[in-house]
Amino acid sequence: MESVDINSLISDLALILMLGAVATIVFKMLKQPIVLGYIVAGFLASPHFALLPSVAIEANIEFWAQIGIIVLLFSLGLEFSFKKLIDVGGSAIITALIIVLGMMSLGFVVGKYLGYGLVNSIFLGGMISMSSTTIILKALTDLNMRQKRFVPMTFAVLIVEDLFAVVMMVILSSIAINNSVKGQEMVGSILKLAFFLIMWFTVGIFMIPTLFKRFKRFISDEQMLIIAMGLCFAMVLFSINSGFSAALGAFVMGSILAGTIEAERIERLISPVKDLFGAVFFISVGMMVNPTVMTQHWSVIALLAVVVVVGMIVFGTFGMLATGQPLKLAMESGFSLTQIGEFSFIIATLGTSLGVLDKSVYPIIVAVSVITTFTTPFFIKQAEPCYNALYKVLPKSWTRLLGGYSHDASTSQQDETINLWKSIVSRYLIRLVIYTVITITIIVICRSYLMPYLMKLIGNNVWGRLACVLASLVFVGPFLISIMTPSVKRSEHDQLVESSGNVSYVPMVIMVIVSVILTTGLAAFMLNGVYQSGAALPLAVLLILAMLLAAALLPTPLRRRLTNVEKRFISNINERENRRTGHGNNLVSDLHLAYMRVGHDCPFVGEKLCNLDLRTRYGINIVGIQRGGRQHQVPSGEMRIFPEDVIGVIGTEDQIQRLLPLIEAQKSSTEAPVTDVRFIHFAINERSPLVGIALENTHLREDYGALLVAVQRGEDDYLSPTPDLTFKTGDILWIVGNPKRLAPLKG
Repeated sequence: MESVDINSLISDLALILMLGAVATIVFKMLKQPIVLGYIVAGFLASPHFALLPSVAIEANIEFWAQIGIIVLLFSLGLEFSFKKLIDVGGSAIITALIIVLGMMSLGFVVGKYLGYGLVNSIFLGGMISMSSTTIILKALTDLNMRQKRFVPMTFAVLIVEDLFAVVMMVILSSIAINNSVKGQEMVGSILKLAFFLIMWFTVGIFMIPTLFKRFKRFISDEQMLIIAMGLCFAMVLFSINSGFSAALGAFVMGSILAGTIEAERIERLISPVKDLFGAVFFISVGMMVNPTVMTQHWSVIALLAVVVVVGMIVFGTFGMLATGQPLKLAMESGFSLTQIGEFSFIIATLGTSLGVLDKSVYPIIVAVSVITTFTTPFFIKQAEPCYNALYKVLPKSWTRLLGGYSHDASTSQQDETINLWKSIVSRYLIRLVIYTVITITIIVICRSYLMPYLMKLIGNNVWGRLACVLASLVFVGPFLISIMTPSVKRSEHDQLVESSGNVSYVPMVIMVIVSVILTTGLAAFMLNGVYQSGAALPLAVLLILAMLLAAALLPTPLRRRLTNVEKRFISNINERENRRTGHGNNLVSDLHLAYMRVGHDCPFVGEKLCNLDLRTRYGINIVGIQRGGRQHQVPSGEMRIFPEDVIGVIGTEDQIQRLLPLIEAQKSSTEAPVTDVRFIHFAINERSPLVGIALENTHLREDYGALLVAVQRGEDDYLSPTPDLTFKTGDILWIVGNPKRLAPLKG
């Protein structure tokens, strides 16, 4: 076994972390994204910069960088959750799809124009198709634009892009391994990915939240961190053994945990780990920067930067327009997506590790990312002026068409009956896919292990085959019955009758036919492991007919048990939301128990419970307050509410919904953080707006964000700031505030 050089490992890590610390402080002072600081630190630690010591063994840093990718994708998955994907709606999905497909096609064409091979051109398209969530968030915050109307839609597109990026990495890996694009293998890879994703999510969502709830009181923060990282690396290992990338496994496990009530706790615990290993990854990206290569390919870098900016604006705007968004919102979103970032580096790392990416491409992509990062704020600010200029030159018929289209797309109402059927059919399709994947997985396991064991034990005869079928049915039967079970609830049936007077059962008939055909095929697949192909299908038909009869005669307790299993699965998916709203946590009648986290802008913060009178005003009762790791059951009226408390309330669904926005009130971080508040003093002259004004009329706190401590009049005469104090020329103010905001007071 090859020994590890501990000294070089520690010295390399110390070097890059110290350089990273210094570089990020400098970039923070310059109000630039710290990601750029990490890249600069990596360049300084690389052999391409001779003025400082270089890392001794680059493989050491590459190892930590791979860990960094895993932790970054795991953290990204924790922020993702499929509920969030459903919430963003079809508009974000379609927009992201248009952007990704458009930019990949554009990148491929540019790659071929530059003389790159097939695989390099495809990877280039993938690298320039992903905008950076981190950079956009930083730019919008610095520009004080987080409250703009286009921002939520832009973030929704970025969420979907993250998912597409993970899928893209799987496809690119398949292309890289085969060194070509084969349609049949590509489709096979996508189907295999879909199968494993559904299987992982189904098993994970069913088991993990249940285990968390059962053992919650035994899991401290330390144990939760170990459990979370253990689950992450276990899924990474399973993903690699299944033929997928480590990044995919990390993202999947993060997404599974994102739906649990422990998600926020895990995010908090994992944050330092993500910051450390994420920094190492971005520093390793900077080590790939080669000034010689960049100088030689400056024209390629400039071309790709223009392609990224123009392509993102065009495809982002078109995608928003195609989904019915107004022209102004569409342009603002498109102009904010004009950069590439972390996923571009991850895809480039993937291509490099697989040995299919030209060595010159990596530093080129890094350079393009740096350029587009610096230009992002400029293009965000230019969105509105460009819209105003375009609006003036567009024909009136075009503006009316765009306005009418977006209005119709956003306000059109579907018939109530059609909406209800859509809900029923969508639920049916989700159940169909999930149960089919579970059934196929169980059949494969039975055919691989159970059936050969029974054949060996009993013999390859009539009784051995019958034993194989019966044993397999014990595991497969409940899921086949679930697939065939009607998806229309009694309440939905009554609603359909009430809304339309009669019910068209055509959708229901179609669903039943599809279910029967599918279950017959699954049964034939199972029987094919025991009987010849010619006999498997007729036997499967007979088996399904028998199961249909059995389903009709199924005892109520067993039917209820199958329903409860499905309810638990749905409950686990919505666990975090159900905990907030109390949905599914009924106590008696219409009373629910909900747990809400107190926001920093909650109007009740600092107040005693006895003064709030929540029972009279909102009809709810507070039954518990969790503060840190301590539980206060049935708190007294003298207890106060503070930010980050988790309060347990009992009330009806309507009462809880009315209270929830107040409890969780949290203003968007729309203002740039105040980083320069000081205790300063200065003299005011005759031009100061304060001269001749009493302190109570100056509105120093409201207009200037300042606190007056004292007024010096003369050498040793210090006056207390009373409301009737009138300012005079030459007064020296001792005051707390931002020097830039206080400058006009000098006069």
